[in-house]
Amino acid sequence: MPRREPLTEPPAPALAELTALQREQAMGRFAVLRPHLERDVPLSRSALAAGVPVRTAERWLARYRLDGLVGLARTPRADLGRGKAAAEVIETIEGLYLRKPRPSVATIRRRLLKVAKERQWTVPSYTSIYRIVCRLDPGMVTLAHEGHAAYRDQFELIHRFRAPKPNAIWQADHTQLDIQIIDTGGRPARPWLTTIIDDHSRVLAGYSVFLGAPSTLQTSLALRQAIWRKADPQWSVCGIPDLLYVDHGSDFTSQHLEQVAADLRFQLIYSTVARPQGRGKVERLFSTLNTELLPELPGHLVGAKPATSPRLSLSQLDRELGGFLVGIYNTRVHGEIGAVPQTAWLADGWLPRLPSSLAALDLLLIRVAEQRKVHRDGIHFQGMRYMDPTFAGFVGEAVTIRYDPRDMAEVRVFHRNSFLCQAISPEHSGQSITLKDIQTARVSRRRALRGEINARTVPISDFLLKPSEPAAIPASRARVRAGKRKPALRTYFEDSR
Repeated sequence: MPRREPLTEPPAPALAELTALQREQAMGRFAVLRPHLERDVPLSRSALAAGVPVRTAERWLARYRLDGLVGLARTPRADLGRGKAAAEVIETIEGLYLRKPRPSVATIRRRLLKVAKERQWTVPSYTSIYRIVCRLDPGMVTLAHEGHAAYRDQFELIHRFRAPKPNAIWQADHTQLDIQIIDTGGRPARPWLTTIIDDHSRVLAGYSVFLGAPSTLQTSLALRQAIWRKADPQWSVCGIPDLLYVDHGSDFTSQHLEQVAADLRFQLIYSTVARPQGRGKVERLFSTLNTELLPELPGHLVGAKPATSPRLSLSQLDRELGGFLVGIYNTRVHGEIGAVPQTAWLADGWLPRLPSSLAALDLLLIRVAEQRKVHRDGIHFQGMRYMDPTFAGFVGEAVTIRYDPRDMAEVRVFHRNSFLCQAISPEHSGQSITLKDIQTARVSRRRALRGEINARTVPISDFLLKPSEPAAIPASRARVRAGKRKPALRTYFEDSR
């Protein structure tokens, strides 16, 4: 049998290191010793009065004289949790437990039995093995069994950062709301929400609620609302951020959003993959909605089923969200920053950076570009036809159209990167293009083309005709002058013999 090292009592800790329970225990023992220390009462009488054995009181007195009050506190044993197992056995148990896959206590003991006879070990009981593995550092166990990502998310330190000023950093993210609404077809559906918040003030800058999967369009709609001035005087957040912080969703990593960032001159930063901590501020907003607003609305989901029948439409849910986010969330004290988000965004007064116009912002954010060809009856797109009198001069030409998916009644048409016109779909808009408009455009186009033809052919004719040579007479006219007429019936060479 290997020699077991004798147990040594650990040095007494400082008074500040004692727990509240240890301090209470030390004061209780000191109360037994106080009559003897302060009034010279015999220790045996003090111990008898307190119901403590004299030998125990003598041991307490010796500890008090050596270490003071700290000596009266009970200190844990050096081998607490290790039982009476040898150090080699304990190390073997810990090593087996940290291997993948995570073994059970029975598996560990079964493996110990195989080598116990060879090494003359005493195999601990199931309870002792369980105590040994429970004593292991939880972070080490998580890292060994679940990997670096799980350890990082649970045990690594994080840096809590706050932007130094408003509009320095915005955060954007999507979430599927815990509520069901009624779609246009009368069926229950679960909506999505896109939000953009200011990192410094936590104020909501813009949002978009919609049905269907998140897309670049929904991100653009939320960003448009966040950037431009609001009609509501209580919602004064606007401007272009210096940095937009997003995740790696396909709508956020699209080329369209990168072009928007380059044109508006803000930096696009993507969070680390599988690291939701970086978006904790916008995630907290989602949690606030799911705990405060949505439970009060019909169709709120508890688990996978709605607690009440869904009755709201998408527009009604939009109004409910707007009322809560703008009227309550933005105007009450935020617990983390200790200030009202709207007031924190205003700060001491400053001027946000804005686009030149709303039309320019819409053209950049909302208008989707497509290549099309101008036909004789207009431009065909998405089963619709768009017409404008300007097309009379561009039939057969390739053009670029930009459209708002929310309003397909009109498109903006560009030719060679220059704005051409704003075409409408007569069947889907309140406007109409009359036949007179089309006829006027046709006549104008023909006249313009005839003028160009004359302007280009007359100089060429004058150049080809020499002054000394008369104009050639067509052969048909020459035969008429010679008295020979062309026969009305076509004949062959054999028939003329």
